[in-house]
Amino acid sequence: MTFASKITVTRLLLVPVYVVLALYYGKSVATGDPVEWLRWAALGTFVTAAASDGIDGWVARRFNQRSDFGAFIDPIADKTLLLSAVITLSLVDWGPDGWRLPLWFTIIVILRDCIILGGIRILYSTRHKVKISPHWSGKVCTVTQMFAIGWIMLKIVPFSPVYPCIVAAIFTIWSAVTYIQQGWKILHEHDRAHP
Repeated sequence: MTFASKITVTRLLLVPVYVVLALYYGKSVATGDPVEWLRWAALGTFVTAAASDGIDGWVARRFNQRSDFGAFIDPIADKTLLLSAVITLSLVDWGPDGWRLPLWFTIIVILRDCIILGGIRILYSTRHKVKISPHWSGKVCTVTQMFAIGWIMLKIVPFSPVYPCIVAAIFTIWSAVTYIQQGWKILHEHDRAHP
């Protein structure tokens, strides 16, 4: 296993640590006595895990450590971290008056990923060649989702978390539509090439 892949695996291992810290902080908020070190520990764990995404990619490119295992595990680690944060922060309040990610936002995020995975599965099962490459709308989607997660965890701006979630939801839906269009195009190009 390359050093870059070890960084990726470490990111996966940090996910349950983050979830436990985030849930315990939420429970402390529910009792009316927030334990702030838990919040900062959860935030630090999440930021470390998220930053490792850029680091493992840089190490893989810089030291020629690209591998099939790394290409397979990296997107899994990314999605595991993001979805774990979205789900966890929709289950517990991190502040007063429902300071959490709304359930509708969590459903949109999960549904988008299910649609993309289902589409890839359909393309593979119909023997289409699928080159999985991220689209810029997917990157914007991820950034806005991370922004909404950060909004909850940092609690700096007193405005409702609904506002960044609306922005992130728009880009999440836009990204889903873009990937659906790409899949549809692959299906039709294949049909035209093999009448």
